[in-house]
Amino acid sequence: MSKEKEMIEVIHKHLPRCASQRNKLFEADSEIVDFHGCSLLYNLDEFSQEDLFRVEDPFVLGWNMAIGSISDIWASGGKPKYYAHSLVMQNSWTKDYVEKLSLGIAEVLKEVGAVFIGGDFGTSETWRYTGSVIGDLEGPPLLRSGANAGDGIFITGPIGRGNVEAALVLYAENPLVKHLMDRWKNPFRLRCQEAEMIKRHSRCCIDTSDGVFNALNTVSEMSGTGFVVGNLPYVKSGLLLAKALNVPKELLFLGECGEYELLFTLRKEVEEEFLNEAQEKNLKFYKIGQVREEGTKSLQERGREIDLASYDLSARDFPYPKEYLQAVVNFLN
Repeated sequence: MSKEKEMIEVIHKHLPRCASQRNKLFEADSEIVDFHGCSLLYNLDEFSQEDLFRVEDPFVLGWNMAIGSISDIWASGGKPKYYAHSLVMQNSWTKDYVEKLSLGIAEVLKEVGAVFIGGDFGTSETWRYTGSVIGDLEGPPLLRSGANAGDGIFITGPIGRGNVEAALVLYAENPLVKHLMDRWKNPFRLRCQEAEMIKRHSRCCIDTSDGVFNALNTVSEMSGTGFVVGNLPYVKSGLLLAKALNVPKELLFLGECGEYELLFTLRKEVEEEFLNEAQEKNLKFYKIGQVREEGTKSLQERGREIDLASYDLSARDFPYPKEYLQAVVNFLN
């Protein structure tokens, strides 16, 4: 068990729990509560320099943090409705910077049909942002515990966008990386339409906020299953960056700075119907593997099979990100 999960369980053990809450601890991306005959979803996400988001473009920073806050609502089968936040701005930020940051957040809210209801504001030497979202839920929720052996595993977009963002920060002094930083905006993707389709065809979903491997691991733990994945759709910028830094592309899969895509499972008998509907709506989904029996965790890449059953590296267990990345590279080699 990770230290983070252990601490969450300690906190959960002592705090009073709502009798109308429908999800168990860790079972869903959002908290699910019955409220006066309706089902509501609630999510809270914090972002800071530790998340390794670039801050040069405040509009993209605001956009990405709003996507990150809202994606848990989609992953639970709901629609975001009310949005609040706490912004602690960095002392060096100007009025123009905060305005552009706000415009990035606002653009996401307009696109998804949510409204801003207020929040808190402060200043400090370093910035922090907390997004708080309430969503509507009609029908049964999507849980992390709904996978069954034989189900297909799908994702809504290419893998590695968040890890690319982190690498551009960590290796900013590299001349090639510095050149790429000026060219790549790297915004996360809105998945409103995809979320609606997933809700109607799947019972198991999670966002990839902590990376694709961690998402698969969580689904496996909550569902009592395993997985085999391969032929992964890595984002093109990630493949280019991995080559430039001379590191395995699988870092894009194992790394813990996620791209906030939706990862979900489908029963075999509904796959064809789902993919036909996706084609009609001009939506793209990627099948990356299959749910297997508990204990199996495998990545098939580069003509070889990488057994991940014993992989237990966590970025939070290392004092510096580059030490963690080197440990992952050592495992892959």
